[in-house]
Amino acid sequence: MTPKASGAWRREFRAIIALSWPLALGNLTQVAMGTTDVLMMGRLGPDTLAAGALGTNLYFIAFIFGAGLLNATAPLIARALGRDPGAAAPIRETVAAALWSAAGTAVPFWLLLWWSEPLLRAMGQDPGLSALAGTYVHTLQWALLPAWGFMVLRAFGSALEQPIWALSIGLAAVAFNAIANWCLMLGHGGFAPMGIAGSGLATFLSNLLMALALAAVTHWGTAFRRFHVFAGLFRPDWRRLVAFWRLGLPMAATLSFEVTMFNAAVFLMGLIGAAPLAAHAIVIQLASLTFMVPLGIGQAAAVRVGRAFGAGDREAIRRAGWAALVLAVGFMAVMSVTMVAMPLTLIGAFLDTGDAANAAVVGFAVSFLMFAALFQIADGTQAVGSGMLRGLHDARTPMLFALIGYWGIGLPLGVVLAFVAGLDGIGIWIGLALGLAIVAGLMIRRWTRRAALGLLPPHRLTAGS
Repeated sequence: MTPKASGAWRREFRAIIALSWPLALGNLTQVAMGTTDVLMMGRLGPDTLAAGALGTNLYFIAFIFGAGLLNATAPLIARALGRDPGAAAPIRETVAAALWSAAGTAVPFWLLLWWSEPLLRAMGQDPGLSALAGTYVHTLQWALLPAWGFMVLRAFGSALEQPIWALSIGLAAVAFNAIANWCLMLGHGGFAPMGIAGSGLATFLSNLLMALALAAVTHWGTAFRRFHVFAGLFRPDWRRLVAFWRLGLPMAATLSFEVTMFNAAVFLMGLIGAAPLAAHAIVIQLASLTFMVPLGIGQAAAVRVGRAFGAGDREAIRRAGWAALVLAVGFMAVMSVTMVAMPLTLIGAFLDTGDAANAAVVGFAVSFLMFAALFQIADGTQAVGSGMLRGLHDARTPMLFALIGYWGIGLPLGVVLAFVAGLDGIGIWIGLALGLAIVAGLMIRRWTRRAALGLLPPHRLTAGS
C-alpha cells in the first residue's frame, strides 16, 4: 500500500469513528430508555416484567417498520450532498417526504396497537399478562410519531456529519425518562402510582421532548438553518415522496424481517413459560445495547458510502465500507467475550441474582446469554453490511436476504428445535443465531460484488438493486 493510499485509509477510519460514535451513543440512548423501563418494571415483579416484554415487542413491530422506512433519509441526503455540497432544495424535499411518511405511517399503527390485548390473547398469551401489556401499550403507542420525527431530523444532521446535537438531546431524554418513570410508574414526587401505564407515558413524553428540541435546533442552528428544511413542509413534492418510498419500503421490510423474528421469539417464549420470557427480555435488552454500536457504525457507513456514491468516487466507496466493517467486527468480538466472561454481573443489573425467587429466571438468562455471545459478530456484520448497501441505494436484494435468512431458515429452525426437539428456549436462540449468521454472510457477499462496481467508470454506478 502506498503512503498516499495508507493516508486515505487512516482518514477514512477517523471519519467513520468521528461520525459513528455519536450515532452509536444516540442509538444507545434510545435503547437506554427501554432498558430503564425494564429495570423499573422489575421492581413491580416478574409478571410486570413479562407483560412489559410482550407490550414492548408489539410496539417495536410498528416502531421498527417506520425506522426502516426512514432509513432512506440519510443516504438520499448524503448522495445529494456528494453531487453538490451546496444543494438545499433536494435535501429540504427529502426531509419533508420523510416527515410526511412518518405521519402517514403512524395513524394505522396507532389503530392497530389500540387492540394490543385481544391481539396478544389471539396469539395464545396468558390473559392476565395480555391485559397488563395492553394497558402499557395504550400509553406507549403515542411515542411512535415523535420518535420517528426525531429520527428524520437526526438523519438530516448525520448526513451533514453534525450528529452531536441529536446525541446531546438523547442523553438528556434518558435522564428525563428515568425521572418520569420514577414519578409516574412508581408514584414518587407527589404523583399517584400509575404502574406499567406510567412507564409508557414516560416514554411518550421523553420522545416528544426529543423531537421538539431537535426541531428547534434544526430550525435555528448555525449548521442547519441555511437548508430551511421546514419551509416546504406543507407543500410536499409528490415525486420525491414516491422516490422516498421506493427506496425506503424495502429497507423497512429488511429491518422488519429481522426485528419481527426477535419479536416472534418473545411470543414463542411466552408459550414456554413466564420465567423463560422474563429471562429472554433481559438478554434481549443486553443484546440490543451492544447492537446499537454496529448500528451506529452502519449509519455512518451509509452516509460515507452515500457521499462517495454521489460523487462517483470509486475508491472512497470501498474504503468507507470496509473501514466500517472492521470497526464493527472488532467491537462485537469484545462484547462476545464480555458476555461469556461475566454473565451473572450483566444479568444482575436487572434482577437480584442472589434471590432464590429469581433462580429460574437467572438460570435461563445465563443459558440464553451464551447464545447471544455467539451471534454478536454476525449481528454486527449484518448491521454494517446493510448500512454499506444503503449507501449505494441497494435495498431490494438485501430485503430478500433478510426474508430468507430470518423467516425462511432462522425462525422455523428455532420452532422445530424448541417444540419438536424439546430444547425449549435454547432451541429458539439457536435459530436466532443461525438466521443472523446467514444474513450476515449474504450481505457481505453482496457488498463485495457491488463494491466491484468501483472498477467501472463512475457514470456506470447506478442506484438500482
